[in-house]
Amino acid sequence: MEIYLVFVDAIQNSNKFWAAIVEDGNLTVQWGRVGYQAQTKVHTLANHQRAVAKFHNLVAEKKGKGYSESQPQMDGERSIPDIRRAIQLLNTIRPAVALQNFGDSYISALNEYLKIVPTPLGMQIDYHRVYRTVADIDYQRELLNSLLTTSAPQVAAVAVATPQSTVEPKVVSLKTISKNFWRHL
Repeated sequence: MEIYLVFVDAIQNSNKFWAAIVEDGNLTVQWGRVGYQAQTKVHTLANHQRAVAKFHNLVAEKKGKGYSESQPQMDGERSIPDIRRAIQLLNTIRPAVALQNFGDSYISALNEYLKIVPTPLGMQIDYHRVYRTVADIDYQRELLNSLLTTSAPQVAAVAVATPQSTVEPKVVSLKTISKNFWRHL
């Protein structure tokens, strides 16, 4: 049992994650700013059931504070809609960047995008400069589109199997893609 949560608010300079995994009687949690060294704490509990109970309590607490589920790894059917939604959000963000119009719809789309695709933005978020040009957005959109294809994309560390093959199902790890994914300069 595991979960990966993110809290994003570009205006308030929040871009953090919280992850937890239950293994036997242990609950390991990690947290920090996306793209930075995580802090880790291991809760050693008497048995698996107590670890699961603590897991659920902590998850409820984090969700109550505004964290939402995300995926450090995109796999199977759940990933395809997330990737498509991320592309739609980039399509919303693109004209705002082109016109340098960083209003509420831009902020909303940016925050939602960063929840789907956790992105290291440094210690100080300048929401006006997350995407410097439309070329940055086009590059990310191209990479996301490549994740939807059935042939292996030209992005490092992404394994994709064709539907007819007997290879493992499609597994796309956004965390392992090089930092070029996040910004094309």
